[in-house]
Amino acid sequence: MKICVTGAEGFIGKNLCKHLDSMNHEVTKFEYAINSFPDPSMYDWVIHLGAISSTTERNVELIMDQNYEYSLKLLQMCDTMGVNFQYASSASVYGNTNSFVENGPIYPQSPYAWSKYLFDRFVQQAMGEFKILVQGFRYFNVYGDHEEHKGDQASPVTKFSKQAKENGIIKLFENSDQYLRDFVCVDDVCNVHCQMLQHDVSGIYNVGTGTATSFQSVADSVAKKYNAKIQTIPMPQQLKGQYQSYTCADLTELNKNVTINYKTVEQYLND
Repeated sequence: MKICVTGAEGFIGKNLCKHLDSMNHEVTKFEYAINSFPDPSMYDWVIHLGAISSTTERNVELIMDQNYEYSLKLLQMCDTMGVNFQYASSASVYGNTNSFVENGPIYPQSPYAWSKYLFDRFVQQAMGEFKILVQGFRYFNVYGDHEEHKGDQASPVTKFSKQAKENGIIKLFENSDQYLRDFVCVDDVCNVHCQMLQHDVSGIYNVGTGTATSFQSVADSVAKKYNAKIQTIPMPQQLKGQYQSYTCADLTELNKNVTINYKTVEQYLND
């Protein structure tokens, strides 16, 4: 198939393009520019990953322009031209809750989370009117190769590994045994995208492993691999109040369409 991937130079984009290439799809990489859009008519699918992905970005106007308005326009172009559409959403839309069902209550707590929620909301409300397949994926905590450039926005797996290799010390927020996340390897995320291309279904789907792991456990695994020590530090002020204490994907809907043998963090580190 001919597939256009926006945000192809980002963390998930780089990995997904490699996966699609390995499956002999014809992949075109597209990077965001103001008022610049790919021509959907040239493709079978557009996979829209491009976005401001920083959960701490405070420029609401910028986030709404790039994450919501741009996505809306691109989806409308695809629908007009009859080109199927996959896009990246985020589990951050759920906020502080213990329920992670796609049609359940959600509590976005940052401008980034709000931008993702508003686009999901549009898609859900218009779902019956699209002439194309529309598949949205609420990524949980994705980690893996090619995220080093993300700095503070990189996953704990990557940040802890970098600290362990460079300094022999992992810096861990206080009470990290109480913060649990659904950490999902980017390879598994790519497998979800690729398998879903083969299914004649539309919807919004959680993408995680269905298992929650504490930050403490991740730090322990990284420390064991690199023979590093763990140093406890206070949580930064800007993260307090929007820091999810627990995430765990409900995969009921996704599992109707895909079969994934999800990697654990420990398996990834030992590969």
